[in-house]
Amino acid sequence: MTFEWTALLVVSGASLAAVVVVMAATALVARRVGRVSVVDVAWGLAFVAVAIVCLPLALVYGTADRSLLLAVLVAAWGVRLAVHIGRRAGGKEDPRYEKLLAKAPGDPYLYALRTVFALQGALVWLISFPLQVTAVSGGSIDWVAGIGAALILVGIAFEAIGDAQLAAFKADPAHRGMIMDRGLWAWTRHPNYFGDACVWWGVFVVAAAQWPGVFTVVSPLIMTYLLVWGSGARMTERVMADRPGFAEYRERTSGFFPLPPRRSATAVGS
Repeated sequence: MTFEWTALLVVSGASLAAVVVVMAATALVARRVGRVSVVDVAWGLAFVAVAIVCLPLALVYGTADRSLLLAVLVAAWGVRLAVHIGRRAGGKEDPRYEKLLAKAPGDPYLYALRTVFALQGALVWLISFPLQVTAVSGGSIDWVAGIGAALILVGIAFEAIGDAQLAAFKADPAHRGMIMDRGLWAWTRHPNYFGDACVWWGVFVVAAAQWPGVFTVVSPLIMTYLLVWGSGARMTERVMADRPGFAEYRERTSGFFPLPPRRSATAVGS
């Protein structure tokens, strides 16, 4: 199949439109409920919207097998993430957004349109580029796409299991003030972020099963950067730094990629 750049422009434009609709609707909801943090729920759903838009266009421009595979897996990831964040959020504004909006020169929600909703929408559109390229590059599900799908499933499992373990830990009053260092959290300090990275590297691998998809590697690179050094692990650890026991936990537990727990210096010397 010959790759059609015009078709990619159509798919990318439609994907951008879908992201704009999701983020605009989210901004209206945020204004109504008084919480910008609802954008965190919309993050995963915006990717689902792109996947859904790409699927019928894949039928128009070629074989839709890989687009269907990605639509199903991205929907499973995005909906689960949205439900989890929605349940966890409660009715209070996230402190990160409170700090950001405190700097607003005027109406905080107009400021948030640019610094939160537009920025996150642009990131969704860019990171979803493998979905867009897959829609116009055709190709059936081969062993490469199978590896990508397996990696996505591993990522979803890591996120879901890690989130469930943390929720169960926090629900026990006996654990109040303690650091979660059990289950997956004994192998990595951020199993949810590691799982998220696996999902988007898997999406890239599915896209890379056909030659144009190899150029979408920028998408998982951006997502991994955000998860490790952006608003993910590094920001979380800044908040956790002063918690009792966190320094010891950080010493013995891998920062991102899952590894067997290390013995602490105190344990080794005893």
